[in-house]
Amino acid sequence: MAMEMRLPVARKPLSESLDRDTKKHLVVPGDTITTDTGFMRGHGTYMGEEKLIASVAGSVERVNKLICVKALKTRYNGEVGDIVVGRITEVQQKRWKVETNSRLDSVLLLSSMNLPGGELRRRSAEDELAMRGFLQEGDLISGVLVQVSPSLVKRQKTHFHDLPCGASVILGTNGFIWIYPTPGHKEEDAGGLTANLEPVSLADREVISRLRNCIVSLVTQRMMLYDTSILYCYEASLPHQIKDILKPEVMEEIVMETRQRLLEQEG
Repeated sequence: MAMEMRLPVARKPLSESLDRDTKKHLVVPGDTITTDTGFMRGHGTYMGEEKLIASVAGSVERVNKLICVKALKTRYNGEVGDIVVGRITEVQQKRWKVETNSRLDSVLLLSSMNLPGGELRRRSAEDELAMRGFLQEGDLISGVLVQVSPSLVKRQKTHFHDLPCGASVILGTNGFIWIYPTPGHKEEDAGGLTANLEPVSLADREVISRLRNCIVSLVTQRMMLYDTSILYCYEASLPHQIKDILKPEVMEEIVMETRQRLLEQEG
């Protein structure tokens, strides 16, 4: 029986700028955030005995006079304009039930869905009978779904990214991340439902697997997820085999390199 043994290695010292960047004001429920009555109470806080107290475990964020606590682990609370990735859990009458990592299942109405080809018309009984042909329970097509905490997904202007490594990612603000091979040629989008059923090559599967392990590494080290951090982590992982990325010492090494590059980029 093959056994793998790893010896402990010395932890690399953090640079002063890196160590300073990782320090945050963390609180747990019941901790006093401030006794200054001039601040306004935000999410994750409450007033008690003229003190602002944390009601959840997380990091303190301040915007002018508003103080809130961003929970480290939380269910997704939807906002208007959010890009979300969901999984179909049930096909119902004229609607789909969708798991979006929120407190309750979401609903996708048949009337809210674009028909194949972008056709604009009223939904008919034939469309209702063909619902399972559009989406059905557990559909996964040409990609990998990674579930993370919504608090680790950085909000940006766009959450659809074609990475230069040959794969694309959709960073759902609900914590669901979809990784799939970048199409070789992009035809003009008609706005309708499309599904790529072509087989995925071995090279594309390796890129997707490496990206998936890089995202898991970033999440393990509590790093924010966005296109630049994922790409830097991918490049830092190239000297290692895909299966070795999830080793604790390798995760720490590539995430530390990623964090250092991000700090250098910010100046």
